[in-house]
Amino acid sequence: MLIDNIKNTKDLKKLISPELKQLAEELREIIIGTVANTGGHLASNLGSVELTIALHYVFNSPDDKIVWDVGHQAYTHKLLTGRYNSFSTNRQYGGMSGFPKMSESPHDSFGTGHSSTSISAALGILEGREQNRDNFKSIAVIGDGAMTAGLAFEGLNHAGHLKKDLIVILNDNEMSISPNVGALSAYLSRMMTGEFITKIKKETKLLLEQIPKVGEPFLKIAKKAEDTIKGLFVPGLLFEELGFEYVGPIDGHDIDTLIKILDRFKDYPEPVLIHMITKKGKGYEPAEKNPSIFHGVGPFNIETGKPLSSGGTSYSSVFGSYLTELAKEDKRIVAITAAMTEGTGLAGFAEKFPKRIYDVGIAEPHAATFAAGLATQGIKPVVAIYSTFLQRAYDEIIHDICLQNLPVVFAIDRGGIVGDDGPTHNGTFDLSFLRHIPNLIVMAPKDGHELRCMLKTAVNHDGPAAIRYPRASVDDAQENEEVINLPIGKAEVLKEGEDITIIAIGNMVNPSIEAAELLSEKGIKAAVVNARFVKPLDIELISKLTKKSGCILTVEENVVAGGFGSAVLENLTQSGADGFKFRILGIPDRFIEQGPQALLRKQLGLDAEGIAKEARALINKS
Repeated sequence: MLIDNIKNTKDLKKLISPELKQLAEELREIIIGTVANTGGHLASNLGSVELTIALHYVFNSPDDKIVWDVGHQAYTHKLLTGRYNSFSTNRQYGGMSGFPKMSESPHDSFGTGHSSTSISAALGILEGREQNRDNFKSIAVIGDGAMTAGLAFEGLNHAGHLKKDLIVILNDNEMSISPNVGALSAYLSRMMTGEFITKIKKETKLLLEQIPKVGEPFLKIAKKAEDTIKGLFVPGLLFEELGFEYVGPIDGHDIDTLIKILDRFKDYPEPVLIHMITKKGKGYEPAEKNPSIFHGVGPFNIETGKPLSSGGTSYSSVFGSYLTELAKEDKRIVAITAAMTEGTGLAGFAEKFPKRIYDVGIAEPHAATFAAGLATQGIKPVVAIYSTFLQRAYDEIIHDICLQNLPVVFAIDRGGIVGDDGPTHNGTFDLSFLRHIPNLIVMAPKDGHELRCMLKTAVNHDGPAAIRYPRASVDDAQENEEVINLPIGKAEVLKEGEDITIIAIGNMVNPSIEAAELLSEKGIKAAVVNARFVKPLDIELISKLTKKSGCILTVEENVVAGGFGSAVLENLTQSGADGFKFRILGIPDRFIEQGPQALLRKQLGLDAEGIAKEARALINKS
């Protein structure tokens, strides 16, 4: 295989055109085979093979800095930059990260896992070059989905103002080009990349002037495909107004053309945006047919495309199905998601109520403020966002929702440790950054039934509410139990005991019950409390149990700093309680690396054995 001889990007430059195309096929086979075994991001990586080869063929990484947006399109980049032999460890514990990571390779010029950061980061790198009087190129590779976020346009706006030689690659995998329109787009590409066009700023105006010369056949095509024609012109006009030279759209799978255009514009003295059209999932039919399903997948059968494990009912599914039930009864309920309809369990809701769901794209701040606006009109918006992405809507939650006490519900998926995607995706900060906000109630369920109860409670609450739940399957034995409104701020005692009180929140409740059983075998009687609410806390019950046992252990899958345990301790001290032993068990002050959830929890002491060990240590503390 050609890939065996590529130890670095210098080896890539020795290949000729047919070999580059052969290499692209080899890389696709490697990516498909590895992801089928380990899981990972498939469709987006299959769509970016040729453009990555072209980038490394033309530019000189790591001297030239290539910044990948999100990072789920960077597998080919990793394979071409000395990580082929370790690629089988992708997303595995102790192995290679599934995203660009600066500590992993000098070729990863900026770490990423969240969307829309590439342009701002690449511009900062470029200006750092200027400050240091250095000499290299800075290239941002951003997908069309990431262009829905405001940060991308903030970066574009600043880059256009500075007028430096930033190169932005727009990897557009949503627009498909039919054969007829493809001929027209090829013509437009030739026009936009011609030598005489590169010397002037107004290529869009010139392009419009050139269209009548194309002839009747193309004009007929243009009339039949008006929307597509607009799609070809409007991006150019937009980016030109922002100060960029616009190039494209071009075929993102034509290596020869990509290399020619990149080589032509690599030394362009002002900002340039090169628009490439790619196909998500290219080269693997199941991924081409269902790119959203194969965006992020677990291990699967290559022949059939079917997952190797069904996994069971997830918290996301429980949320989505019960919200759909509630929406049947309450027409005020609408759902909002930020480009995660399937991931947040809302696909069924979208099918049932297509006019009552809003996918705002990768724009979490907008999702929050949009929900606030809806709420002012008597609508009941439920905003479903992964914990790690909700961080980007922090100001809007405070200023636009909670300050005005608007009844917006946040369904916070992937709370806690998510596993193989690692530190960029672990949702370990949400309890800390939410619990101190006035007017907001914060809940976390111990199981699927409690999630339903909390969702009903939140929808019926006349104010902002947040429900935080993990990436996990549920034991839904209580599926048919009555769903009730929970009394706000009230916990429940699941097990009585007088030696120590374990107060747990969310998915740490069941391991705490198991820990109590282990303690019982040692003659230790532990009470277990399901807090249910991070805010408001059931301080009356907690104070009572503190006086009874004199020993409190809180357990949460959230950072210790400012989290659930901190809230319990603050409230106890403010209530005048004293003379008790207290310990917070949670996530320490560091980012948690990738790995299986069970393994990471064991290492952090957040499993039954770890909780029991911490309880014994606290009891024995003098």
